[in-house]
Amino acid sequence: MALISKKMGRVCLVLLLGLGAYLLQVKDLQAKDKLLVVTSFSILQDMTQQLAGDKAEVVSLVGVNEDSHTYQPKPSDSRKLTKADLVIENGLEFEGWMDRLVAASGYKGLRVIAAQGIDLHQKESKASHDHDHDHDHDHDHDHDHDHDHDHDHDHDQARHQHGKYDPHAWQSLIAAQQYVSNIRDGLVKADPKNQAYYKAQAAAYLERLQALHQAMLVRFEKLPADRRTVMTAHAAFGYLAADYGLNFVSPQGISTASEPSASEMARLITQIQDQQVSAIFIENMANPRLVEQLRRETQIKLGGTLYSDALSDASGNAASYLKMMEHNLETLLSALE
Repeated sequence: MALISKKMGRVCLVLLLGLGAYLLQVKDLQAKDKLLVVTSFSILQDMTQQLAGDKAEVVSLVGVNEDSHTYQPKPSDSRKLTKADLVIENGLEFEGWMDRLVAASGYKGLRVIAAQGIDLHQKESKASHDHDHDHDHDHDHDHDHDHDHDHDHDHDQARHQHGKYDPHAWQSLIAAQQYVSNIRDGLVKADPKNQAYYKAQAAAYLERLQALHQAMLVRFEKLPADRRTVMTAHAAFGYLAADYGLNFVSPQGISTASEPSASEMARLITQIQDQQVSAIFIENMANPRLVEQLRRETQIKLGGTLYSDALSDASGNAASYLKMMEHNLETLLSALE
């Protein structure tokens, strides 16, 4: 009897080991079956996750509360791209380091330019981010913008410059709807078996974006003309300004890597006084020193913090793209209404 029990124990052990190996194989197959999407920065990561749900693992190169303007890619970023099934980036030379990173990783797969097809804004100079209140807000998202994304980005951080266009289009809830459409199409192309799911998720998300835009538009339209000019550190809110008829004054221009000179600061102070700036806002991604200096010298009230180029962590006011936009718009309205 003891011999039989011993043999049965060995058989059970073999069966358990075999079952364990089988379950590991199944887990590996399931992991491989799940799409791996790499996005360039946190805002795109959240947009993509809203559409992908549990069908994909979505990771970001630039994390929450990190600055894409001055980001320096790491070896681990190259490894992420090597394993990726799909790469999603803003484009418009926002990620000046992206082409070099892709080349270094050897990634040859699909790259989605999220900003493709939006109604682009020309890049504006420092301390001159002024919008006409009569700007035509009817953006034609079907307009064909044929942009070359293979520009030479071989320049150092201190001289970081964007191209001809303002890349911060995600700050418009209208433009964001084109972002979502581009991301949806990329997911469908990379994972066609789940296309019905991606399309349904995108449709629901687009409704939420449009609903928030319409609700905010009603409130911004009530603002008087003399309560529409504000200041932020860098010119990240041009698309938002155009949507709601605001004027933004920005000492750093498009990139947080630039710094205004003493003469530019003097002109900016004069501009702030001449244009009757109603409030100054700190950005989560920008050095508050400039804003604090201008606030002291002009005695203009501090309107709060706006999120420009990155989301907050889960405990912050901008844990998702929709939360970020709602926070930014509510913060602006609180200072201007």
